Amino acid sequence: MSKRKLTNALVNCLSSGDKVFIPYIMAGDGGLDQLKERVLLLQEAGATAIELGIPFSDPVADGPTIQQAGERALKVDATLKNIIAELEGIYQEIHIPLVIMTYYNPMLSYGLSNFAQDCERLGIAGLIVPDVPYEESDILRIALRETDVALVPLVSLTSPKERIVKIVNAGEGFIYAVTVNGITGTREKFNKDLVEHLKSIKELSNIPVMAGFGISSPEQVEEMTSMADGVIVGSAIVEAFHKKDLNKIKILVKASKRKIIS
Repeated sequence: MSKRKLTNALVNCLSSGDKVFIPYIMAGDGGLDQLKERVLLLQEAGATAIELGIPFSDPVADGPTIQQAGERALKVDATLKNIIAELEGIYQEIHIPLVIMTYYNPMLSYGLSNFAQDCERLGIAGLIVPDVPYEESDILRIALRETDVALVPLVSLTSPKERIVKIVNAGEGFIYAVTVNGITGTREKFNKDLVEHLKSIKELSNIPVMAGFGISSPEQVEEMTSMADGVIVGSAIVEAFHKKDLNKIKILVKASKRKIIS
């Protein structure tokens, strides 16, 4: 498989003159019956793709806002199996790529082969697994080999140059450039080395580079889209849905529009 479906959607967005905006939501937060409404709202608001978080009891990369959303989702039995079942009824209405963000254990419990096949059948375009480093990703790559599901890599601020080269060369879908050291969550300012970090990744990559972690305001969206091909916004979107502040979501998405010349 070429693994181009996710990349193509992002490139098409960039070609139109916009930057990419990928909101993160926690599946099951607010109830599984809210999943369709939230995905379709983000699609209508202009999201380029949607990152769909799977709740997990030990979310090592998640900050307080997303951890709390995961806890709320787990209380309503938002297991990976139940989330996939919910997607069965709505995937034909989703016209932008869905990217699942999960940890390794839920996939292992589901069965890697079964999970890969179900993702392919439902049109899932990408997979992000924060607790599976590049050096240990072969088993996932094998499971996804016969699908068009891209295994999206994360590159941290502390990754040495030689490791970044390997990760980027093996990257699929897009490169997830982590903009902070530590877990997700809102930030008031970013590391002074971030500009050079994003620039070096973009120079190495032949697929789009997304900046993520800590981006929570329209101003930060604009700042990050000046350095990367787009942004991933998680905690701010999760909090806005929890507080039913749908206007904030639309403002965040709008901040990514018409930032480059086609």
